[in-house]
Amino acid sequence: MKKTFETLADLAACVGQEVAISDWLTITQEQVNQFAVATGDHQWIHIDVERARSGPFGAPIAHGFLTLSLIPQFFGATLEVLNARMGVNYGLNKVRFPAPVPVGSRLRAHLRLLEASPIDNQGYQFAWEVTIEREGSSKPVCVAESLARQYP
Repeated sequence: MKKTFETLADLAACVGQEVAISDWLTITQEQVNQFAVATGDHQWIHIDVERARSGPFGAPIAHGFLTLSLIPQFFGATLEVLNARMGVNYGLNKVRFPAPVPVGSRLRAHLRLLEASPIDNQGYQFAWEVTIEREGSSKPVCVAESLARQYP
C-alpha cells in the first residue's frame, strides 16, 4: 500500500520514523541474467545455474548491485508526495550486503527517514536508511543509506 503525503514538509516531519514497508518482490533468474548483460558482470555464481547449485550458496544468487538497484522501485511503490514534481537520486553514504539473495527469494524494503534538509528551489534532501530483507532470513540482504532530492 502506498503512503501518500501532501507536501515535502509533511514527509520531512517523519524524521526518525520507519515511514513505509514495501510489498514483497520475487527475484527471478531472468532479472539476474538481464542485470549481468546490462553491467557486464557474468560471474558464474549469478548466471550458471548448474555450477551455482554446487557452489557456496547452493543456488545462483543475485548481484549485490542488482539488489541495490531495486531501491527506486521500492520507493516508487511505497511513497508518494502529491506536490513533488520530481526527485533525483543524489547518492549513497553507506552500503552493505550482509547476506546473499538466492534466485527465487522474496525481498521487501523497510524505509526509515534519517534526515530531511531544505535545499534550493524549495526542495528537500532526504537521507533514508533502506533495509532490504529476504523472506525467511534472520539477516538483511542489503542495508544502505540512500540520499534523494525532491522538488515541488
